[in-house]
Amino acid sequence: MPVRTQPPDALAWQVFRGSDVVRRGLLTAHQLRNSAWVRLRHDVYADARLDRDHTLACRAAALQLPAGAAVAGPSAAYLHGIGHAADFDQAVHVLVPPRAGLRSQRGLQVHTEPPQSLAGLTIKGTPPHTDTARAAWESAVWLEPSRSVGIVDALLGRGLTTRAALDEVAAVNDDRPGGRRARWVFGLADPAAQSPDESRLRVGLVLAGLPRPVAHHPVTLPGGAVLRPGLAWPEQRVAVEFDGQRLYPLAGAGWLVRHVTGRRLHQDLPAVAREIGSVLLDGDRR
Repeated sequence: MPVRTQPPDALAWQVFRGSDVVRRGLLTAHQLRNSAWVRLRHDVYADARLDRDHTLACRAAALQLPAGAAVAGPSAAYLHGIGHAADFDQAVHVLVPPRAGLRSQRGLQVHTEPPQSLAGLTIKGTPPHTDTARAAWESAVWLEPSRSVGIVDALLGRGLTTRAALDEVAAVNDDRPGGRRARWVFGLADPAAQSPDESRLRVGLVLAGLPRPVAHHPVTLPGGAVLRPGLAWPEQRVAVEFDGQRLYPLAGAGWLVRHVTGRRLHQDLPAVAREIGSVLLDGDRR
């Protein structure tokens, strides 16, 4: 096994092209195989002490992007602080001009944008990435709703974008492919959501044909305390809870409650939707 050595100061905590550092005499090709470095992509290496997160993946991809390109969609949302938008092993989404000659490959999802459109985008940060409203629109168009709604929920909930900004980016891109899909996702988004699993369940229930639930609706208990179940249908007094400890207090307040575990959410969502639909029907009959 190659021996780990102290990295040169110029490369400490950095992401770099292997060919560049060899040309500059900072390392030899043999030294690049040292355990002090991790190979991220073809000819792209990093200090092995860096966290293996999506930021690192974005930094690696950025070294191979043409001028004017930008990290976008869920990858941009991650760089704006939405940690569940992407992880280290997921592809980095990028926007590039159509003549850039860059194609999607392992670890890189390429989307093309006319140069004039790219020039009109708000690009910020290092690596360069689209702003929050645009990242929300891209995520809504490129990803499945079960994932994209959670990203938009988080951007709204943390105050990183606004309904007005989403309306504006939707209007600007209304005639583009995916425009209607983006408006649907934006309409389903809820800043009150507190986790990606909660967002995923809400989307799954709506897609299954159930009425849209309210996130964290306040329920006053007989003693005066207030609980806010994850999802609720106030008219039917039906709630869905991820925290099993709150089932009995809610039931004591006259609510029909179902507990959904993470395992069932991810492995048995159709059955969960049927069960909740049945509970909603019982709530209508009361």
